[in-house]
Amino acid sequence: MFSSIISFIPRAVVQGIPLLFGSTGEMLTEKSGNLNLGIPGIMYVGGISGVIGAFLYEESLSSPDAINGFLAIMIPLLSSALGSLIMGLIYSFLTTTLRANQNVTGLAMTTFGVGFGNFFGASIVKLTGSDIPSVALTNTSQFFKASLPFADDLGWFGKIFLSYGFMTYLAIVVAIAAAFFLKRTRGGLHLRAVGENPATADAAGISVEKSKYMATCIGSIIAGLGGLYYVMDYACGVWSNEGFGDRGWLAIALVIFALWNPDIGIFGSIIFGGLYIVYLFIPGLALKTQELFKMLPYLVTIVVLVITSMRKKREYQPPQSLGLAYFREER
Repeated sequence: MFSSIISFIPRAVVQGIPLLFGSTGEMLTEKSGNLNLGIPGIMYVGGISGVIGAFLYEESLSSPDAINGFLAIMIPLLSSALGSLIMGLIYSFLTTTLRANQNVTGLAMTTFGVGFGNFFGASIVKLTGSDIPSVALTNTSQFFKASLPFADDLGWFGKIFLSYGFMTYLAIVVAIAAAFFLKRTRGGLHLRAVGENPATADAAGISVEKSKYMATCIGSIIAGLGGLYYVMDYACGVWSNEGFGDRGWLAIALVIFALWNPDIGIFGSIIFGGLYIVYLFIPGLALKTQELFKMLPYLVTIVVLVITSMRKKREYQPPQSLGLAYFREER
């Protein structure tokens, strides 16, 4: 029993980290009043952008042994951040500057992001001449997956807490930093004011448009890193079209589950990751039953949403202006 728990927890963590990146980015975005349903597409673009950067770097090497660990990490990271930033800028321009409908824009961004990823993923496969419809960047992936060298010597403690790549700890640090920013800093207070009542924030001298742009773009970069993590760490550097599944939507569901608190999202991501794979640890399940178990994160989110709605506490609710365009002339 204990050995099963030791095996289960690390797999739940690895499964949940892409969700943590995505949900943290979306929480920052939603705190500004922007409802970005394009997070699945942004994660897709973040993943393929990192793959493109890593692929071009590996192709430039004279031999696989010539790879530089620092560049192997930084090039995909910067490429992923750039691709995600562009997606965030597009969404911000459409919804903040042009005041387009946020729901429609977000869904369009998801459709575009998935198509963008599939197109360039298939293009790279053709460049490699592979018979398998996937791209393998195992040389780059080894630097993302590398764990602390002494983790295996610490038994169950090392396996549960120290057996992950650096992006796992980066996701946790980013979530804690986001929570601190939102709850303990003047900038976080301004951002929350914009999300709750942009007219009042504007009257107080806070730039609503700047706040929305900054929160959405930074949130998009964070979410895009979730796509990079999925490819380079979880999938061991292998890109496959449509390989993300519903993780982008799970990240959005995690926002509701965590009640718009990035620090709670850390534990929520592990719970979601565990619920998503728990069927693997239950022997004798039929295939149809396994698919039902994959619904558990969504069912838990619905339960949390119902309970928090019944309690009617303001801190459990989304920002009041979430999803609404701000028209300054109507102030």
